[in-house]
Amino acid sequence: MKPRPSRRTGLDPRVETSRLDNGLGVTTVTLPHLHTAVVALFVKVGARFETPKDNGLSHFVEHMLFRGTERFPSSLDLNTAVERLGSTLHAETGRDYTMFQLALEPEHVPAAIDVLGELMSSPRFADIELERTLILEEINEDYDEDDVEINADDIARGLVFGAHPLGQRIIGPRANVARFAATDVRRHFKAFYGARNANLCVAGPVDHGPVVDVAAKALSRMPPGKRAEAPPAPPPRRGPAVKTVPDAGSQTSLSVLFRGVPELDPAYVALVTLLRILDDGMSTRLHYTLADQKGLAYSIHAAIEPLADVSLFEVTGATANAKVPTLVGELLGVLDGLRQGRITEDELAKARVRYRYETLASLDDAAAMAGWFGGTALYFEPPKLSERLAQLSAVTIDRLVEVARAVLAPERLSLAAVGALTKPKVKELEKTVGQWR
Repeated sequence: MKPRPSRRTGLDPRVETSRLDNGLGVTTVTLPHLHTAVVALFVKVGARFETPKDNGLSHFVEHMLFRGTERFPSSLDLNTAVERLGSTLHAETGRDYTMFQLALEPEHVPAAIDVLGELMSSPRFADIELERTLILEEINEDYDEDDVEINADDIARGLVFGAHPLGQRIIGPRANVARFAATDVRRHFKAFYGARNANLCVAGPVDHGPVVDVAAKALSRMPPGKRAEAPPAPPPRRGPAVKTVPDAGSQTSLSVLFRGVPELDPAYVALVTLLRILDDGMSTRLHYTLADQKGLAYSIHAAIEPLADVSLFEVTGATANAKVPTLVGELLGVLDGLRQGRITEDELAKARVRYRYETLASLDDAAAMAGWFGGTALYFEPPKLSERLAQLSAVTIDRLVEVARAVLAPERLSLAAVGALTKPKVKELEKTVGQWR
């Protein structure tokens, strides 16, 4: 395949999608200015689709897929074949979907698609005990010596979503990982790894037709399967919710979550703008106020995790155990400033400029384009980049305040703190959160 796409002007890249006979969606994002490409396969499977008994199985299957295929019988054979293309097979399991990705020179795109076709049609699922050992080692990072969970991010998500699958850990509990058998792996693979439940996306200097031709040949053995139905997010749980977990060390890890609106909600772009006013550079409120000026944390960050039908507005950081109540109190005070309308036109203008820059920069990032137009498409048609920028330009301070009051509210707050907090400090923290209005 000789990718010779015509050069396109304007902000939005050329995005084309076809559907193969077995139901697999094939999308290309034509980026003629790039010198590398990304080939990514997105499968609609993850923690959201698991029962408590199967929690962690999606992650387990993803790991087992690296254990070889008919043509590449061992993990060494598989990884060697990928690395001969100058690439690395990267995989990632999330709550909403699982991704397999190779970044390489455009001339190797057909070979990369061929590798993914082999992976999806003839996995061996060998060496399960060895892979089990590795995953159990990975789990050890999130538990202390007494088998108590110490991952603040996962604990906080459990507070937000409760017993719903979105509240489950992606890696699953140790007992499940210790129990999963080859029959479980094959059952889960058969249930979710069908062509109708997946999207292939190639981003870079490529043409659509040749990519579809290669995909039709390489992925024809992928069984059609059926499209998975994601259980909808649960109704909001009324907060605030606080959980503290003892852990040795001089610092406490914090995860502060607010249940946000989904990406397709008209308020979502305003929520993204709020995030950037709060934390997008050294001069924004979160770092400047809490780290630079008050010295309450060396680093503290905010982010939004978008899920299919909900989002999480998240602030994470770590501080000395004794400073935890003060840091949380000051953080809530900073959020109060947003809710009370203390936002300037200059801050809004800066957020727009930085968002536009990152949007333009994403056009130089084939992986970002593959994720946007491939992964997102498992749930809904991704908005055009120009549409997002137009929505951002329409955001006003009044709209920001409206969204801040709706999302950054006590009833939407969940907080997890993992560290060596004394009982007085725990009570002080709970009082600080409980008195926030």
